[in-house]
Amino acid sequence: MVAALAAWLRGAQLVNWLQDVFPEAAARSGMRSLSGPLGALARVKRNWSVRRAVVNVVLGERMAAEVGRLVPGARLRVVPNWADGKVIQPMAPEASALRREWGLEGKFVVGYAGNLGRAHDSETLLAAARLVAGERDVVFSFTGGGYHFARLRATGLANVQVRGYVPEARLGESLAACDVHLVTLLPALEGLIVPSKFYGVAAAGRAVIFVGDLDGEIARAIAAHDCGVTVAAGDAEGLAAAIKDLRASPDKLRAMGARARAAFEREWDKPIALARWREVIAGAVRGVP
Repeated sequence: MVAALAAWLRGAQLVNWLQDVFPEAAARSGMRSLSGPLGALARVKRNWSVRRAVVNVVLGERMAAEVGRLVPGARLRVVPNWADGKVIQPMAPEASALRREWGLEGKFVVGYAGNLGRAHDSETLLAAARLVAGERDVVFSFTGGGYHFARLRATGLANVQVRGYVPEARLGESLAACDVHLVTLLPALEGLIVPSKFYGVAAAGRAVIFVGDLDGEIARAIAAHDCGVTVAAGDAEGLAAAIKDLRASPDKLRAMGARARAAFEREWDKPIALARWREVIAGAVRGVP
């Protein structure tokens, strides 16, 4: 909103980059103050900004549809988020020094990397961890932070490891330390948020288990590239079964990871994203979406 005012005063072209759609994302995440008059005021000002922009860059088709519904007439362009394929490269799990440092050798490691906040489904993940607690070789490795991390630390589950963010220089090792990665988003937040951790996982050549809306943005990407599995939010039994199936099918798991990396190199690597952004900025200079 501030950028829209500055652009209006200076006669500049405005490009909005919507990483999340606010205030709806905050309201649906449980911030009640944004469900009343304050939220209504924020939406009026947000809509003014979105309509003034020469283009509004969103992260996926579901987000484009949602913004188009919330702000009819908005000029939209989809540019997915990305990762740096030179920094994060495929690595065999046993080649990760962090896997050894964390005592994960000989385990089937189900990873979660990054923020686990109000928009994410921790309940299904923890319920699945309880269901597979008897599988002694299965370990859940949560690395990062966020609203739900205190709950993770309080579970007392022997098959759940929780640690903070690793240094950026070791991100590739951290992702490679896991055999498969979890990505999650509450269905109520589809169209408002796209979990960007998916792109780093794909860069690392790892399969993804997405827990959320079966027709969500990440679910669609997984289906399009056959690089993982989607489980409905709340389906802890389905998540536990997916983990057991992938553990028992190493060739299938490796093939999914290879397809994830191949899709990443075609669609989500940093140079591809920057080329898309050059097109966006060039269009904005000309005053066209």
